[in-house]
Amino acid sequence: MKSKAHNRQILRYRIAKWLAFTAFVLCILSLIAVLTFILIRGLPHINSQLLFGNYGKEPSIKPALVGTLYLVLISVLMAAPIGIGCAIFLTEYMKTSSRFVSIIHVAVETLAGIPSIVYGIFGYLVFVVALHFKYSLIGGGITLSIMILPVIVRSTEESLLAVPRSLREGSFALGTSKVRTIFSVVLPCAASGIVTSLILAIGRVVSESAVLILTIGMVVNKMPESLTSPGTSLALDVYYFGSHGYPEQAAATGVVLLILVVSINILATVLGKKFGKGELANG
Repeated sequence: MKSKAHNRQILRYRIAKWLAFTAFVLCILSLIAVLTFILIRGLPHINSQLLFGNYGKEPSIKPALVGTLYLVLISVLMAAPIGIGCAIFLTEYMKTSSRFVSIIHVAVETLAGIPSIVYGIFGYLVFVVALHFKYSLIGGGITLSIMILPVIVRSTEESLLAVPRSLREGSFALGTSKVRTIFSVVLPCAASGIVTSLILAIGRVVSESAVLILTIGMVVNKMPESLTSPGTSLALDVYYFGSHGYPEQAAATGVVLLILVVSINILATVLGKKFGKGELANG
C-alpha cells in the first residue's frame, strides 16, 4: 500500500513538474514571438525623420517624446513626495496593527487595482470639465500621479518595514531624534526599494494610454507649447498611427517604447542593487 501511494505521489510530482515546465516554455515563446514580430516590423522604419523630424508628409514621434518627458516629470514630482511621506507616516508614526492603518491599506490596495480607464474618466470629469483645464499635459500628468500614488506608497512602506528595528533603537539610544533617525538611518537603508518603486512608476507612466486619451487630447502633429496645451505620448502615438493608416510607423514607435520600458526596468534593477550595496549612499 505504501509503495503504491508513494508511486502515485511521484507520478503527481512529475506531472506537476512537466505542466509547470510547459507553462514556462509557452510563456517564454509567447514573449519571444511578440518581441520578434515588433522588432522585425518596426526596426527598418526607425529613422531620423521619425525620431527628430517635424511632422509633415511623414509622421514623427518628436512631439510624443517631449510630451512623454513632461508627463513623467509632472506625475513623479507630484506623486513621489506625497507617496513617500504617506509611507513614512504609516510605518514610523502609526502602529501597524491599528485599525486606521488597516483602512489605509485597504484603500491603497483598492486604488492600485482600479483599471486605468477609471482614472482617465476621473481626470476627464475633474480636470478637463470641472476645473476647465481642457485637454492638457498638466491635467494628464496630475491624473497619472494619482494613478501611480498607491504603487509608490505600498513599495515604499514595504522597504521601510524591511529596515531592522535594531537600527532605529540604536539611533534612539545615541540620543538622536525621531526625524533625524528617519532621514539619516531609515531612508538610506530603504533607498533601494524606494528608487526601484519610483523608476517602475515611471515605466508605468511611459506605457500608459487609457488615462491620456481622455485627458491630454492626443494631438500628435505638433509640439506642445506649454504644460497647459494638449499633447501626446509614445503610447498614444502607437494607437494613433495604427488606427490612421500608418502601420509601419506604429510598429517603429512600438519598438522605441519597448526599448524605453526595458531600459527603465534595467535601470531600476541596477540602481536597486547599487543602493542595496550602499555604493550610492556612500558616494
